[in-house]
Amino acid sequence: MFWQTSRFRIDLSRPQVMGIVNVTPDSFSDGGRHIDPRAALRRCEQLVGEGADILDIGGESTRPGAAPVSPAEELARIEPVIRGALTLGVPVSVDTFKPEVMQRVLDWGVDIINDVRALQEAGSALVVARHGSCGVCLMHMHRDPQSMQLAPMEGDAVPVVRAFLAQAAARLQVLGVEHTRIVLDPGIGFGKTVAQNCALLARQRALADLGFPLLVGWSRKSTLGAITAVDGVATPPAERLLPSVAAALLAVERGAAVVRVHDVRETVQALRVWQACTGHPT
Repeated sequence: MFWQTSRFRIDLSRPQVMGIVNVTPDSFSDGGRHIDPRAALRRCEQLVGEGADILDIGGESTRPGAAPVSPAEELARIEPVIRGALTLGVPVSVDTFKPEVMQRVLDWGVDIINDVRALQEAGSALVVARHGSCGVCLMHMHRDPQSMQLAPMEGDAVPVVRAFLAQAAARLQVLGVEHTRIVLDPGIGFGKTVAQNCALLARQRALADLGFPLLVGWSRKSTLGAITAVDGVATPPAERLLPSVAAALLAVERGAAVVRVHDVRETVQALRVWQACTGHPT
């Protein structure tokens, strides 16, 4: 199995680690730390040095309650970072849902569009389809960042997420996007309860059975803070390293091809142990 992107055909015979670079002042875990382009580019270089296979750069927070930003502001934040990241020898993904931003970053040479809205915004699917070779990640999100945790999903999330992702992929294929360009993301934490997020992990193979590679992001999510709470108080994002690595390993064991993480070095080390002890390709 592989993931076809603009410049790279990514080998998915071993799990890929996608390193997160948030060029935002308000992301839930590291907002403001890399808002300066020079700091963000140093972060990109650091993550590649730690073993990141892919870089995922975002200029707008999608945390619960996050305020939207204009396409112009988003592009201004990410342009210098992207142009530098494109020289580092790994695929570069951009986390955006705006078609204007997608078109511009693809013109710059970006490899992957990572869309939390699964190309539901008007015009976004056509941007990806017309490009001809970029990779795309379609994610499930219930409602939107401003309201998703005020009124999360109800009932069994697994069949709902499965049906949504299947439909999103099918719509894209109708537009001529090849199967090998598409990866699916269940959207852990995006409008889902703790129990629903855990069910998506426990029954993740039901999503993998759709026939597309899975990209899963558990890193520092609030569900992990709730599970590891002490005296009823959730652990803060900075203290969720070990739970994040554990969740990433469980996701890989259940078929995830890509894990999206903040803590690249530790995740890479854990995966090496898993690979060595299971005989999985390295």
